[in-house]
Amino acid sequence: MATHSIKSLIAMAILCIYGCSPQSTPDNKASSYSNTVRISAVGDIMLGGTAEPVMQQHGYDYPFEKVKHLFNGSNIVIGNLEGPLTNVETVLSDKEYLFKTPPKQVAPALKKAGFNIMNLANNHIMDYGVAGMTDTINALRAQNIHTVGTGMNLQEARRGTILHSNNHKIGFVSYSLTFPESFWATDDRPGSAFGHEHQIRNDVKRLKDQCDLVIVSFHWGHEKASELRDYQPILAHAAIDEGADMVIGHHPHVLQAVEQYKQGIILYSLGNFTFGSYSRSADVSVVATAIFKNKQFHSLELTPINVLNIEVNFQPQILLGEAADKSIAHIKQLSRSRNTQITRQNNMAYVEYPANQIKSISK
Repeated sequence: MATHSIKSLIAMAILCIYGCSPQSTPDNKASSYSNTVRISAVGDIMLGGTAEPVMQQHGYDYPFEKVKHLFNGSNIVIGNLEGPLTNVETVLSDKEYLFKTPPKQVAPALKKAGFNIMNLANNHIMDYGVAGMTDTINALRAQNIHTVGTGMNLQEARRGTILHSNNHKIGFVSYSLTFPESFWATDDRPGSAFGHEHQIRNDVKRLKDQCDLVIVSFHWGHEKASELRDYQPILAHAAIDEGADMVIGHHPHVLQAVEQYKQGIILYSLGNFTFGSYSRSADVSVVATAIFKNKQFHSLELTPINVLNIEVNFQPQILLGEAADKSIAHIKQLSRSRNTQITRQNNMAYVEYPANQIKSISK
């Protein structure tokens, strides 16, 4: 126990060294017009559980091989990392489901796939305590992958992360609105950021004063439900009212509506991306790429992907033809309730700011 405590203190010290400044520069290969930023976002990522034997057989690059080219040209690639990257054995939670994956294998695979920032504000990041959280942050930052949504206290968890890319300052802030409550950071307890509406408004406004674009992530909603909970539009609209340009949702494991609200875009849930489960509920997801021009939302590209692991064996694959048509029709139906029009072109779905035309999207 004493040895574990010493390791935890060392991990905290390392985290402080790496995490004191929220500003950093992503190491990405994207090249685009100086007035344009492309941000790609995916759903939940967890390469343990029933996926572990497959990863051990094929390697941790395997899940991304058939879809990582979708990130080409993107300045920012963000996902939700559902569980810590740690070798800690001590379990500090009585939860039914506890996730963890090996840091030395997963972090380099995420980097190679193209990710440069990960949301950690979720209901699994503290499955193996503070040590698991800090191990995760350190493993990702060793690969120059930035993190958002956790900290050694609530102030740090809510502070956000600022990335510099293509002559833009892009601010990220994330919140977990899911239980257990013991995983939420407090004034004197590490964890993920829980956000009340007034806190979300204050955080977004603060970041907007510093940045050209602000992206807000929420871990929220009801698992396996495509219907929104009442609070989701309230908080998403509040964030955009204060200057957020994009809202990204996770946790339901299935797709939820897309909404164009004022000058922002809301993805209520992206579902799973690659997740260690054979659940039949999580069958379809999307890779979402938002294009911002002249510091405002221009358009959104949605590429439907098959994430039903009994078919794809933990390796997401692009949907084509009738399968793509069916998925896009589902997204259109979900988004109709949010008064948002989805158009289809070449196995992809699009949302545009009203003044734009699809043909004008810069690749």
